Parts: sequence; structure tokens; C-alpha cells
Amino acid sequence: MHPRLLLALTPLLFTPLAHAVDCDNATDQTTMNQCAAQQNKAADKELNALYQQITTRLKDSPDAKKLLVGAQRSWIAFRDAECKFSASGVEGGSVYPLIYSNCTTALTKARVEAFKTYLKCKEGDLSCPVPEA
Repeated sequence: MHPRLLLALTPLLFTPLAHAVDCDNATDQTTMNQCAAQQNKAADKELNALYQQITTRLKDSPDAKKLLVGAQRSWIAFRDAECKFSASGVEGGSVYPLIYSNCTTALTKARVEAFKTYLKCKEGDLSCPVPEA
């Protein structure tokens, strides 16, 4: 690549940094929607990491793992249906993504806490389906 071309393209490499979203000072609906989506993505990432830890611990318990998979699929269906209902009052409006994302984030964070509890089970705790690491 020619050095001048590289210098000409260099500003394009940093363009996304110039458009970083300032969620602490969001004042317009688009930015608030973007921030809500980012928070939802972060909560979902944490949930998926914990889910993987639980499935790893259940590797020797295929029946329990199957129950977890079924429960998680049902939970996702519930979460999505609940949040569609919760946000239905603003359906079609510009605030819908914010309301929907806030709902899914809140429910996902609650599920994260449930998964964290499963991962803290002590040997002999008959009320816990996830074996201690």
C-alpha cells in the first residue's frame, strides 16, 4: 500500500471513536435507545457466560442439563412475551425500543442473579440442582 494512501485512510480507522455514545448524558431518544440496547447486550453476555458455567458443571448429569435447556428456552419465551406486553402501550413509538430493552435487561439481570445462586451451591444442598465446582 502506498504511504500516502495509508495516511489518507488513517482518519477512517478512528471514525467510530468519534461517534461513541455518551450514555451518562443521553438527552435524545435515539441515544437513549442505543444505551438501553448496550445495557441489554451486556446483561445478556453475562447471562450467557453463567449459563455456560452451569452447563459445564452439569456435563455428568444429562437429565439435569436437558431440564436446564428447557427451562432457559421457556424463560426466554416468557421474557420476550412479558416485555412485548410491558412495552405494548408505546408500540410503534420512538420510545418502544427503550421500554422493551429496559424490561429485557431487568428480567435478564434477575436471571443472572438466579444463575449466580446456582453456582454458589454447596455440597449436600438438596435444594440446588447445580453441583459444586
